[in-house]
Amino acid sequence: MIFEQVIPNIPRTYTALAEWLACVVYIGVLKRRYSKGATAAVLAVGLAVQMGIQLIDGMLPEILWIPGMLAAVAAMVGLMMICCEMSWKNAMYNGVRAFLLAELVASLEWQLYFYMVDGKPWDVFGVRFLYLAVIYGAGFTTAFFLERRVLIDGDMLQVSAKELASAAMIGSFAFFLSNLSFVYENTPFSSSLETDIFNVRTWIDVAGFFILYAYHALLNEFHVRYERDTMENMLQNQLMQYKLSRESIDLVNRKYHDLKHQIAVLRAESNADKRNAYLDEMESEIKIYEAQNKTGNHILDTLLTSKSLYCMKHQISITCVADGHLLDFMDVMDICTIFGNALDNAIECELKIPDKEKRLIHLSVSAQKQFLAISIENYCEEEPVMKDGLPMTSKSDHAHHGFGVKSIQHSAQRYGGTLSVGMEKNWFRLMVMIPLPQK
Repeated sequence: MIFEQVIPNIPRTYTALAEWLACVVYIGVLKRRYSKGATAAVLAVGLAVQMGIQLIDGMLPEILWIPGMLAAVAAMVGLMMICCEMSWKNAMYNGVRAFLLAELVASLEWQLYFYMVDGKPWDVFGVRFLYLAVIYGAGFTTAFFLERRVLIDGDMLQVSAKELASAAMIGSFAFFLSNLSFVYENTPFSSSLETDIFNVRTWIDVAGFFILYAYHALLNEFHVRYERDTMENMLQNQLMQYKLSRESIDLVNRKYHDLKHQIAVLRAESNADKRNAYLDEMESEIKIYEAQNKTGNHILDTLLTSKSLYCMKHQISITCVADGHLLDFMDVMDICTIFGNALDNAIECELKIPDKEKRLIHLSVSAQKQFLAISIENYCEEEPVMKDGLPMTSKSDHAHHGFGVKSIQHSAQRYGGTLSVGMEKNWFRLMVMIPLPQK
């Protein structure tokens, strides 16, 4: 028989409270959009909405049970999306997990209540309230600490449509099996016995929650591993780029050295005024080349020369004031990472500026008190989108880009340093501050 009342249902207020507390768990572990006070106000409204939906569902025909549950899930998704900075995919993903958590805790509390309190002499309002508070408190607090373990600084991976579909399938299947006996009594997987119905619902909810939890933990682990591997590949690419540039620049230097001797021979063999003037000009250009990008650190010199040649080709003006000796304590890989990624990002920004007169980059390396100060500034007409204090990639493929700034931050943190970025009067500035080693 469809929708036969086999055992007393969980009170609607209990269900609404469980759904709301499940949202609070995930909002608590994720990065919130508003201050604590504003978040608390939104949560208060969310509790009232959740209570209203459940009370209305209780008055609807049983045939509308599924639409009523979907409305409750939609309210949970909306509440988390309002309180936290997340995409609609992430909100739905967390909504599925929160809903299954609410089903688990509510089912567990109701089962234990019937076993330990219902019909007993101490079955009074005060005991029921205390019992509800203890079970809900223990259940959702445990879930909070479990969820916090698989997050990094309150951040969460961006869920794809495929991952969202997988989570929704797992959640829907667990919810269907756990409530099957309430809908169809005569099936191979349902029961009409009160004890069996309670056990089946609770244990399937437990299994469903932990399957989703394990799935989420694996997704996070995969994301962290992918980000780490991507950053390592970028570091290797920067180092390889440095080595190739070093070889090319060495070759150019040898050519210029040979050219200097040729000029000396020509000068000795000819006294024509025009040729002397021409040779003077050539020698002057050579001296300019020899003087540029001589910072005192051959790694930085190589990177700057390589980038300068590229900038020259694309009509980007790049200036540099750097004391390269200050970088002597740093590893080759970290120098390549910081300057290579920072200059690549600046050049990419300048290439988007139509007016070539405004394509400007300035780099400086100096000592400020007891800190190494690395500053890369570039003219920027569009203010970048920021997330967690760092600029997001402008490329459409967010999954495979945006690691450059993170790599810079990681290299700075290896030496106890910090990375900061900012925008002021159309100038984007990336600043790295690293404590100088004590002599």
